[in-house]
Amino acid sequence: MSHAVTNKRPASTLRGATLPRWSPWAIAAGSVLVAVGIGLGAGLDSKVQWGIIAALLFIFGTYLIAARVEGRRQAKDRVATSIVWVAFILAVIPLASLIWETVKRGVKVFDVYFLTHSMLGIADTQPGGGVYHALIGTLEQVGIAALISVPIGILTAVYLVEYGRGKLAKAVTFFVDVMTGIPSIVAGLFILSFWILMMGMDYSGFAGSLALSILMMPVVVRSTEEMLKLVPNELREASLALGVPKWRTILKVVLPTSIGGITTGVMLAVARITGETAPVLLLVWGAAYINNNPFEGAQASLPLYIYQQYANSAGEGAAYDRAWAAALVLIGFVMILNLVARGIARWKAPQR
Repeated sequence: MSHAVTNKRPASTLRGATLPRWSPWAIAAGSVLVAVGIGLGAGLDSKVQWGIIAALLFIFGTYLIAARVEGRRQAKDRVATSIVWVAFILAVIPLASLIWETVKRGVKVFDVYFLTHSMLGIADTQPGGGVYHALIGTLEQVGIAALISVPIGILTAVYLVEYGRGKLAKAVTFFVDVMTGIPSIVAGLFILSFWILMMGMDYSGFAGSLALSILMMPVVVRSTEEMLKLVPNELREASLALGVPKWRTILKVVLPTSIGGITTGVMLAVARITGETAPVLLLVWGAAYINNNPFEGAQASLPLYIYQQYANSAGEGAAYDRAWAAALVLIGFVMILNLVARGIARWKAPQR
């Protein structure tokens, strides 16, 4: 008769004490309560001060409790995690408060009438009017700027990554970096002096698009360049080894592989120029009526509309409400663009 011998390892007893999973939430709640008590006791009126006290108490409380239960080494790890969470909350709070304030103030006059009417025949102090003319102007000006900037920016990035060598590539990279930091007013003054004063052209939405394209182009170049650098060289070498020409490798392998990042970079550039006011103020001038022709005459835009309504409102009245409603439209416009970009990136991304 044979006896089966089974070897079982004893359970490890080397694991030390650990805090429960709910401990960070408990420490955070306790920190908030203590911070509120300190704020009320010390007479601190600012909620920002309460938040700073709560964040410091949360970090130090996490270290002290974790060091007592788990040891100093694990406590340092928990403190690093706590600092990351505090930084995340500090970054989210301004964004959330901005969106909440815009929605709260903008919904007062935000309706179908506001989106389908212009300010023609309506004074800034009178109720009524809408943002339709400014929305059309923004769509046309940003669209033309994108049509100019995106092809030039992507082709420039392809040159720098795939072909650029020597002094010319270094010079292009240098000027792209310089253009990235150019203030919008400088781009507007350049187009004003060159396109309108020297060339004798009229103020128009197209003139504003030229200035916006100057601001958009370096962002497209830099973001596309970084995305192309992330494409593995093995993909290029495999395509070239099969006898595929380099231009076709770039078109069929490199660009489709990085299309998601390129699209995101383009949307970031579009989001930047969508809110620019100075070039539009210099070159487009603004109009209270609907002008569907961006190549002739003054034209409105959402950022300029917001500025004009707020400047004429003195912080109250119908113009003040229209300014917040237009800001809500502008935020919605940028959000829709980002959603469309994500859809395109997912659609065009190579299948894994």
